[in-house]
Amino acid sequence: MNTEAAKRILIVEDEVKIAQLLADYLAGSSFEPHQLHRGDEVQAWLASHPCDLILLDLMLPGLDGLEVCKQIRQHSNVPIIMITARVEEIDRLLGLELGADDYICKPFSPREVVARVKAVIRRVVNQASANTNDIQIDGIRLDKESFKVSKSGVHCDLTKVEFYLFSAMFKQPGRIFSRDQLMDIIYDDRHFVSDRTIDSHIKKVRKKLASIGIEESAVHSVYGAGYKYE
Repeated sequence: MNTEAAKRILIVEDEVKIAQLLADYLAGSSFEPHQLHRGDEVQAWLASHPCDLILLDLMLPGLDGLEVCKQIRQHSNVPIIMITARVEEIDRLLGLELGADDYICKPFSPREVVARVKAVIRRVVNQASANTNDIQIDGIRLDKESFKVSKSGVHCDLTKVEFYLFSAMFKQPGRIFSRDQLMDIIYDDRHFVSDRTIDSHIKKVRKKLASIGIEESAVHSVYGAGYKYE
């Protein structure tokens, strides 16, 4: 990630007016925006221009946003926010199967986009600042060695499976994880495991978190998509 004070944001959007509008708003919030208008220009640009986040439109000439996202994820974990006007793709993006960190639907408010950019970058910075054994965000601490979750000096003990399940969501607040994705995280071999097992684990995690003052609704379900922490 770029270490300069001004975070570098790459806008990949073929509608020039929209790209410029986003660039203006991002610059007004002390970001350093750059624009590309074709999907097949992204890889070459990234090879010589490290950036802190990519705003990636779904429909692009040259190479569509989904393919661009796949290519980027082969070599980089740079945060990606997908932008789409195609309602039929939302379920796919909700699952974030391609490794995107968030999505925004057109039409959108430029102020909302800036807010989402700030939120994703803040999340990445928080993750990077955590040490090997601890994850701490907004006063809540996860201890990877003891599988404890703490808030305001009070802690609860999770099982190993519960800890991996919760920590995956906790490290990426706002990201929706499908049941299949969560099962892949907590089980090496899930051949004989029902996806409803996730629902059971979520219920137990919520109850334990509530015992230390974390609202059960912090881990909530998204109809037809999965679960997220927020």
